[in-house]
Amino acid sequence: MKYFALLYDVVDDYVERRAAFRDEHLGLGREAVARGEIVLGGAFSDPADTAPIVFRCEDASTAENFARNDPYVKNGLVKQWRARPWNVVTGTAHSE
Repeated sequence: MKYFALLYDVVDDYVERRAAFRDEHLGLGREAVARGEIVLGGAFSDPADTAPIVFRCEDASTAENFARNDPYVKNGLVKQWRARPWNVVTGTAHSE
């Protein structure tokens, strides 16, 4: 298994607009956690301009499919997103 960081660049009024889609977004996330795909997820603050979600999966398509189905992406709260391979070298999640 490999790690991938799904990075969302969000719109300026993301915090105000997300409430309408939050339950569906979190439900999608909980399903991915239950399948063992998502390790961590959240959003940066001060400023709230980026949101990372860390996946543990075989390839980037898992993270990419999550983004394509995410109501935040579908409803324009995310300006752009990208899934990047992440080489974890230390920590409790480290695996060779």
